[in-house]
Amino acid sequence: MHPSEEIFCEMSKRLRGKTIVMGITGSIAATECFATIRELVRHGATVKTVVSEAALKLVTADALEFASGYPPVTELTGRTEHIDLVGSEVSADLFLIYPATANTISKIACGIDDTPVTSMATVAIGTGIPVAIAPAMHESMYRNPAVKENIEKLRSWGIQFIGPRTDGVRAKVASRDEVVAWAFRMLSRNYLSGKRILVIGGRSEEPIDSMRIITNRSTGLMAAELATRAFERGADVELWMGGASVPLPDYIPTKRFARVSDLVTMIDSIDHDAVIMPAALADFAPGSAAEGKIPSDKGFNLGLEPVPKVLPMIRSKCRTVIGFKAESGLSRDDLVKRAESRMQAYGLSAVVANDLDVVGMKTSSAVLVTPDGTTDISGTKAEVSDAILDLVLRLL
Repeated sequence: MHPSEEIFCEMSKRLRGKTIVMGITGSIAATECFATIRELVRHGATVKTVVSEAALKLVTADALEFASGYPPVTELTGRTEHIDLVGSEVSADLFLIYPATANTISKIACGIDDTPVTSMATVAIGTGIPVAIAPAMHESMYRNPAVKENIEKLRSWGIQFIGPRTDGVRAKVASRDEVVAWAFRMLSRNYLSGKRILVIGGRSEEPIDSMRIITNRSTGLMAAELATRAFERGADVELWMGGASVPLPDYIPTKRFARVSDLVTMIDSIDHDAVIMPAALADFAPGSAAEGKIPSDKGFNLGLEPVPKVLPMIRSKCRTVIGFKAESGLSRDDLVKRAESRMQAYGLSAVVANDLDVVGMKTSSAVLVTPDGTTDISGTKAEVSDAILDLVLRLL
């Protein structure tokens, strides 16, 4: 058994049956391709690699064969590897250049194919196979007018650019997670394509003084998973996140808030097709936060005051709004009644009702309450997210 077979579909089967041809060019970021190849294989993809001569100074053919299970193409021969791999619409599902140098990008834009990678690009574009490019270079090269013009030219041809992540000095290659998310997005049925979805999650953190806060146990996991799955299904996603205890997808535009009052100031900017709000917000907050830190040996009165209800404000800005209702120790019938009351009071499209026991868990169970009835949903957070997004699709 080849080592790559040991991890095949280890994470999921979402890319099973899909062939991704990865072109690797001479950026130092080429050393990151191994982890990305392995992650794609873990989701079921067949990954075949094509390497430029410059890239072979940074990565070895044996290492690439170990990662993918297939020997890399290092030169084009009489076997016409470029035609075999990307010369027909059934040969590959995606041609991904990871990483792509400024030199490679400009050559592709000008129709120059003097390396195995650029030749593959010429054939893939002519065949109509989806092409994605993940640039990696010094940021001054990325800002060069010729490079920028060539990138825009390729975008106009329908080529998808993934990243880069800029830090003021370098235009770094996209992260492994971003590349995998784009593979899901490009190789699945993008039923949510063109839909603008806002996910609001995490916990509010109301200050008592400069050190202490009133908050809750929400981790933000549900919101992060919803945003990720909406992105993978083709939506244009924005994430607003309060306090969170989980990593957030760095490829999804994200705004942060701390207090409920912070979130209130953001509501006027909502112009989305749908808002999904698993955020756990405070119902009460201290009237005013003390300056500095209240001495530990002195008692104090919090003087809690009610904070504005945010869902009705959001509903006034968006027609399709899905809220969440978390309770503890209720029967299913009582949980549904609470959710129905919330839905009717705020004019929501639906409410996802669940028990507090699922907070922070990787799996979840909930009741999806709509004006038409109820549906029990359970599974991983991704599966629960899909059920919610299926409803959004029907509503839109």
